[in-house]
Amino acid sequence: MRRSGFALKTKKYLNKEKKIGVIGTGSFGTAIANLLALNGVDTLLFSRQSALVQKITESRQHHGITISDHIQLTNDIAQVARECDLIFPIVPSSGFRGMMQSLGPLLYPYHILIHGTKGFGLKDIQEEALLFNETKLTRDNVCTMSEVIRQESVVVRIGCLAGPNLSSEILGGQPTATVIASPFTEVIKRGRKLLNSRQFHVFGSHEMLGIELAGALKNIIAIGSGILGGMGMGKNIQAMLITRGLTEMIHIGKAMGIEAKAFLGTAGIGDLIATSTSKDSRNYTFGMRLGKGEEVDSILDSMLESAEGVRTLKIARQLSKYYKLHVPIVEMLYNVVFEGFDKERALHYLMKYPYAVDVDFM
Repeated sequence: MRRSGFALKTKKYLNKEKKIGVIGTGSFGTAIANLLALNGVDTLLFSRQSALVQKITESRQHHGITISDHIQLTNDIAQVARECDLIFPIVPSSGFRGMMQSLGPLLYPYHILIHGTKGFGLKDIQEEALLFNETKLTRDNVCTMSEVIRQESVVVRIGCLAGPNLSSEILGGQPTATVIASPFTEVIKRGRKLLNSRQFHVFGSHEMLGIELAGALKNIIAIGSGILGGMGMGKNIQAMLITRGLTEMIHIGKAMGIEAKAFLGTAGIGDLIATSTSKDSRNYTFGMRLGKGEEVDSILDSMLESAEGVRTLKIARQLSKYYKLHVPIVEMLYNVVFEGFDKERALHYLMKYPYAVDVDFM
């Protein structure tokens, strides 16, 4: 029955021009939907909040921009699966698996998913357990978003959208570049064709796991850079943190079988610099407010969108313990954010840490 249903749907797909789906009306999801619409692509933008769908549909305004007539809003996820063969899921990592558990049963092998979520998923372990030192997290417990998609659906052709994608700049029409990574050349070509424009250049990469890791881990370093900014520190120490942070990202990646070069391009260094130096970055802003003395819970409760690096920091710290890695920046940031460790003492520790070699990953 499944096979005949697939054949029927495939025929319908081949005979009809499909819309492109975007799941998530956050700033980045809205920015991607807007880029598609600017290229004349009919886009279906999904939010599970029916009131928000109605509000945007009536006002044609969201995140400070006018929503194109090429964008249709919906809160029916089955409609997205039915009317779209290519879907961009862009929701916070904490809710990504739940979203895929709703979407996955509605998908067929002809679907293409290119996610834009920069974080990790968890399997067979609760997030709350990450705060306990006795917790034993392994690689099997940590999933990239592409792995979550494979676990929760029959979709094979998967990609990742990453890079220096500050949503406010994209929504404001400023030029930038991004990377679509996938093992499948077809996915890269399709994504580039849909998104490439005068203001948005799309590179391609087959190193999907490395791109996903870079996109998730750089948010941790952005928090640290923001803390320095909030403490009134200058660009010298900020540059040191960013470059040493890149080294730790690469060490974690190598432990997971990823070559250093995956972290040295637009979706690695490029995204790291943008996210770690801009007040438009949620992770930098979280760190800056923490550096100025605000409490973690107060900051998180007042943020309109999640700072992915906070959750990623918990996961990366446990993952580093599993691989027996020396990652002093990750460890100190964890202590500052989750254990109330004094920021000045953390900075002094990192300044005195016996780094023997500047570049030790080539």
